[in-house]
Amino acid sequence: MKGEFYLWGSFVLLTIALSAWVFPAIANSASEFRQRGLALRAQGDSGGAIGAFEQAIQLEPQNLDNQLLLGWTVYKAGDRDRAAQVLSQVTAKNPFAVNAWNALGIVDLVSGNVHSSVGSHLWATMLNPKNEVAHYNLSLALTRLQVFDRAIAHGEVATRLEPDNPHTWLALAIAQAATDSNQAKQHYRKAMALNPGLENPDIRAIDLQEAGFSPEQIQQVQALTQR
Repeated sequence: MKGEFYLWGSFVLLTIALSAWVFPAIANSASEFRQRGLALRAQGDSGGAIGAFEQAIQLEPQNLDNQLLLGWTVYKAGDRDRAAQVLSQVTAKNPFAVNAWNALGIVDLVSGNVHSSVGSHLWATMLNPKNEVAHYNLSLALTRLQVFDRAIAHGEVATRLEPDNPHTWLALAIAQAATDSNQAKQHYRKAMALNPGLENPDIRAIDLQEAGFSPEQIQQVQALTQR
């Protein structure tokens, strides 16, 4: 009898050990779902990450970080409309959430809602004047609206806050191209020195699209190479 209990106990322990190895621990809390979502997103599984973040929100609806993670992941998965909806809900619940305003502003900028993007990023700079993300995107957005003086001003702030980022220099370059081509060319050279790979037009086009440049702005950067 003792032998049977011993064997059964050993079997149970072995089963638990194998289950933990074969099947990842089942998430039971919002925190666990959030961590699972982050891990899945890092692995490139956007669908799985979105599902995990949705579970985290159900378990912890008051935690806006879960909604922010969901909104950004949905955006990276290509659903800009839903991303804007989720992120707008976050900013409505907490108007002081700088990261949420940054994310919403980026989604709007990439979606072509430039005026909305400007509004979000201006508010984000008021909340944090050293917000390099907002200043950078304001430079891009205001250049699209041809408000070049303000685009240059925000671009200059972005380059001071993030001097090693070639994108800030290229944003400033195209903002200045209409009024000071020599200065624009210098900023372009600075960006190329920081990332020589951007001299390849194919690589540059993909990289700048991911960095929020519109097709027209990518062409403006291309024009700087020919001056």
